[in-house]
Formats: sequence, structure tokens, C-alpha cells
Amino acid sequence: MSELILHHYDFSNFAEKARLMLGFKGLAWRGVEIPPIAPKPKLAPLTGGYRRTPVLQDGADVWCDTNLIARELERRVPLPTFYPRATAGADEALTRWAEQQFMRPTALYVSGINADHMPAGLHEDRARLHGLPTPSIEAVRKAAIRNLHLVRPQIQWLADMLADGRPYLLGTVPCIADFAAYHVVWFYRGRHIDCRAVFDPYPRLLAWRDRMAVIGHGRRTDIDADTALAEARAAEPAPPRPSLPQEGDPKPGAPARVRPADNAKDWVEGKVLFIDAHEIALLRHDPEVGDVAVHFPRLGYDWRST
Repeated sequence: MSELILHHYDFSNFAEKARLMLGFKGLAWRGVEIPPIAPKPKLAPLTGGYRRTPVLQDGADVWCDTNLIARELERRVPLPTFYPRATAGADEALTRWAEQQFMRPTALYVSGINADHMPAGLHEDRARLHGLPTPSIEAVRKAAIRNLHLVRPQIQWLADMLADGRPYLLGTVPCIADFAAYHVVWFYRGRHIDCRAVFDPYPRLLAWRDRMAVIGHGRRTDIDADTALAEARAAEPAPPRPSLPQEGDPKPGAPARVRPADNAKDWVEGKVLFIDAHEIALLRHDPEVGDVAVHFPRLGYDWRST
């Protein structure tokens, strides 16, 4: 197996999830630091305009979204598993809660408390990502207080899961839900103002957080973006697995476009290379890197035939 490339930036919580997953699988990987806001001129040739963080690359194949990245890592390195049989179903449901219901107010709270210390243009960029007008700094600060009241009961839910002394959220071994909830908790350390005091009343939650952190990031080596682009240019997309299209799906070879379903404006267009109930991969051509396969999860994404 070639050494994977993770396109990320250090303060991205979803990138922290990916880094920890790579560590859990005991993998060596290379990291490319990407800008936290658009434009991302050395990522776009690989992704066709998908701009969220992180993105995993192996040659001329790239995987978008940490939930699909988890499945690709699991396919390559089955053990230790993100998906223990004993927690099947509950782990995925808890993951969706953590990343959709817990993460959004967390981001507004932590970013609002740190409103004066975030990278220039970040508030405007994130508002544009969600189709919203640019907020004033005062509005961002006020949103922090409103959202603190939304995160507190959800923190209590996490603490309640651990109240019986179990080491992980759903049992004796970590599952994908632990990684999904951990990266949200990790984000509370903020940029300048540390927000982690909200966890102080919950010693078992703190112990779980520290237990997850010990997993580490595996063996990381940093490289520049031009090296990653050169590897894509020198490679061809891997042969796809057999497709299993569902009713109404575009067939392999048909033109299609994909985007995140939560108000994202930018479509990635190409020809369907692979499709099943969990994944859709588009084959696209970029003059800078040649043919690239861009892989997306089905859940949380919108696709259209073109």
C-alpha cells in the first residue's frame, strides 16, 4: 500500500478526526497543509472544486468527507476496526448526531468566543459556505452565548454515556462514534481562548477524551502541495470495484455531479466511475493532473445526472 496523503490544516477538527483514524490504523502518511478558506488553488485540481477539509489522496484517487475516509481506511486495514459488530447501527447513528447536531453549535460557540482571534476572512468564508450573509464580529460573539446553551445538554449526554465507567462511548473498545464525538470535543480548545472548562464537571468524560488523544496520529511526514499534484499526474485512478447502482442511480460512464447537501453551492462534475449504496465516485479530467477519481459518500451528499 502506498503512503497516503492527507490534505488538511492543523486546527481543523474534522482533520483531527482523520489524523486520529490514521493513528488508530497504525499508518504512516504524508500531510499537505491547505488554506482554511477559499480559494484553494492546489486542492481544486484534485477535487474539482470540493473545498471541505480534509481530503485523502492515493495517487489519482481522492476521498472526500471523513465518513468515507473511514470506510476506505477500514477497507485497506480491517483491524483494528472502526465498526465492531457489537455496536453496529448505534455507532453510525451516534456519529451523525455528533457531526451534525453537536458540531454546529460547538463551532458557533468556540468560534464566537474566539471571534477576534480567528484567521482573517474565516467568518465570511464559513457564512458563504452555508449560504448566509457575512456576520459582524458582534453578531458572532452573541451567537457564542446562544449556542453555549445548546451545547451544554449535549455534553451532558456524552457524560451520561460514560457514567457507568465504560472506557468508550458504546463499550469496551472504540468505534467510529468515539472518533466522531472526540473531534468535536477536541475543538473546544479554541484558537486563543480555551473553552474546555465546560467539561470540568465530568471527570469520566475528561478521562475518555484523554484516552482517545493517546491513540495519536500515526507516523506523519509533511510534504508540499506540488509533490501531491505530481503524484496524481503520474498515476491513473485505481480500477473501480463492481458497481451496484440502486433504482434511479446513474450508471457507470454516465455524466453526473455531486455536492454536499447542506447548502453547498459548488458541484463537482464528471462521469460515474463507481456507485453503490454508500459511495459515488466521479472520473474527471483536470489539465493540471490528468484523470482523477473523486470519491464521495452517498449519505449527506446530493447528486444529479447531467
